[in-house]
Amino acid sequence: MSIAWLVPLLSVAAFVLLAFAGRRLPGGGAIVSLVAVAAGFGLAVYGFFDLRAADVAVNEGPGPFAVDFVSAGDLSVHLSMVIDSLSITMLVVVTFLSFIIQLYSVGYMRGDPRIHWFFAVVALFTAAMLGLVLANNLIILYVSWELVGLCSYLLIGYWWERPLAREAAKKAFVTTRIGDVGLLIGILVLFKATGSFEIDQIFELLTAGEIPAGTITLAAVLMFLGAMGKSGQFPLHVWLPDAMEGPTPVSALIHAATMVTAGVYLVARMFPLFAASEAAMLVVLTIGTITAIFAAVLALVETDMKRVLAYSTISQLGYMMFALGAGSVTAAMLHLAGHAFFKALLFLGAGAVMHGTHGIVDIDKLGGLRNKMPVTTWTFVIGALSLAGFPLLSGFWSKDMILSTASDGGHWVTFVIGVVTAALTAFYMFRVIFRAFFGKARSDEARNVHRAEPIVAIPLVVLAFFAIVFGWLGSPLIGAPFGDFVFAGHHAAEHGESIWVVLISSAAAILGILAAYSVYQAGKPRAAAIRAAAGGLHTFLARRGYMDVGYQWLIDNVSLGLARFVAVFDRKVVNDAGVDGTGLAVRLSGKGLRRGVTGLLYNYAALMVVGVVILAVAALLGSA
Repeated sequence: MSIAWLVPLLSVAAFVLLAFAGRRLPGGGAIVSLVAVAAGFGLAVYGFFDLRAADVAVNEGPGPFAVDFVSAGDLSVHLSMVIDSLSITMLVVVTFLSFIIQLYSVGYMRGDPRIHWFFAVVALFTAAMLGLVLANNLIILYVSWELVGLCSYLLIGYWWERPLAREAAKKAFVTTRIGDVGLLIGILVLFKATGSFEIDQIFELLTAGEIPAGTITLAAVLMFLGAMGKSGQFPLHVWLPDAMEGPTPVSALIHAATMVTAGVYLVARMFPLFAASEAAMLVVLTIGTITAIFAAVLALVETDMKRVLAYSTISQLGYMMFALGAGSVTAAMLHLAGHAFFKALLFLGAGAVMHGTHGIVDIDKLGGLRNKMPVTTWTFVIGALSLAGFPLLSGFWSKDMILSTASDGGHWVTFVIGVVTAALTAFYMFRVIFRAFFGKARSDEARNVHRAEPIVAIPLVVLAFFAIVFGWLGSPLIGAPFGDFVFAGHHAAEHGESIWVVLISSAAAILGILAAYSVYQAGKPRAAAIRAAAGGLHTFLARRGYMDVGYQWLIDNVSLGLARFVAVFDRKVVNDAGVDGTGLAVRLSGKGLRRGVTGLLYNYAALMVVGVVILAVAALLGSA
């Protein structure tokens, strides 16, 4: 895999070409980015089969590409790649989904005056994620990490003319920076303890027991703070629903293949560090569990189709995190990869609805779309079923593996919450389906909707296929080859799927669907009655648990209050008393000393005598 470095470089080259010459290329140069990512996908697939033959396990060391990046004294930073089963899995998923989403974007973004810039930033976004995946050095990983954040800011705020888009971009940028500070400090803590930024070298020292236990826990928790920001974990999840203000392909890219998966991948890549600390694993498990259920509950009252999908992403990322906290990288990565396919499908389906209804995403204003948008409808249903963990679809196998991990580890609270979350997921997704695609149209836009054009529909069909079959790679019925590949035969999948877990999980998904049908499709006005009965609870959920209000209060009263105090302290104490006061003291002392400069010899002699006396007295006092 000596050519693996070409995979991110191809997208970097596409970015440079599109940024400087894209405006002059036909169609905004979309073909340039498509060709680059398609070639990257081909190289990733080649690497996949190459690794299968080589039997390279996770964290077995960097690939063959490594050069000096910075060398100063004892500090040496290498531009090195880790090419193992974990990174190549992510490489295949990211390049494939980026290609599918960009192909969809050709039709979705047609006519946009800045389309060349859109594809340029998407190419850079893809390159940054690929660089993060391949990095064997924490500095290179951090640089790629921050570049992913920058690209997300540019893409979420792509339609900067819209105030909501601008605010959403700033919110995403600032919120994720909170986590990024933790990641940076965690990296520095590891460097202080090991003297190295190389991931494989850090793991060698970890295995040798040369890193103190307290340092391990501190570094792991700080790095997890970075993962919380990028992967929308509670309480740093607030940016993710607002990120829906960007173009729908951007939402699909962020939620499926790039930004939000970065945090999960970080914990999976650094898993030996986390596994060495029970406290760190408990933090990951707890935060993941809270995130899964909290986001699922918020999705119950959301009427914006894309925001429902955003909350579902947060919830599923919580699933992945508590799988890691429970000790299974296999379950987390299988769910990450499967989720990437069906979540991209759902977002692109929502985009097709928006495109066909001229921007309507409020499910209360839709209805009856299945008659005029059959491809979009039924592919969306497949994606929703897979997300809900319906038996034998992709999400079913990974979700059952996660729940089995929780039960096998004795994490019963997490297990119960996971089952409840699965039922809620089925309920709110089929609430969207019954309200948007079935029943009667409730607006002129819904009545006059037009079908998705082929370039938009084809990606939906392709993703629907993977939403059905991909999860079978984790099925015990065929030997769960995904786990064997991820660990290259060195470690089997850590947890099997108990039949009683399968039955409970399946029942949760089916009951959730039936409950949604009963409330929204049975022809009875139950939804309004439930909303009225919920009262204040519905208001609480509709206001997102008042977390945005709470953060705004903290900013206005704590952050800005502290900033005002620092400004006053700087002006009055540092500047007026310190800088200006020192200058005044020097001027006054200069005036006083100047009076002693008379030019008279007897005056100078008297001053010398006084000085000698003072020195003599000081010497006597010192010896006493």
